[in-house]
Amino acid sequence: MFAASSGGSSILIIYLVVFGALYFFYLRPRNKKQKQARLAARKVEVGERAQTIGGFVGTVVRSDADIIVLRSASGIELEFVPSAIARRFDPAPVVSDEPTAEGDEQ
Repeated sequence: MFAASSGGSSILIIYLVVFGALYFFYLRPRNKKQKQARLAARKVEVGERAQTIGGFVGTVVRSDADIIVLRSASGIELEFVPSAIARRFDPAPVVSDEPTAEGDEQ
């Protein structure tokens, strides 16, 4: 009876070691990178465009530790807590359908 419980506990220890190695070498570094990427995307400076978690897009007018003020295109200024900023907003470039002549330099 003692030998059977010893074999079962050694398998349990092996599973714990494998899970611990998986956590420390794969899951933990991945979570840290994702968190840093999220925080970097939320970091906005005055003059940049930002999007909130609610979908509001505006230009950062003032940025403090507690409040970020965004101005909309119509001039309305709204205050948000920094955690409400979802990302910097960089709209896609507008592509013109007009053909350009070769040799034109802009």
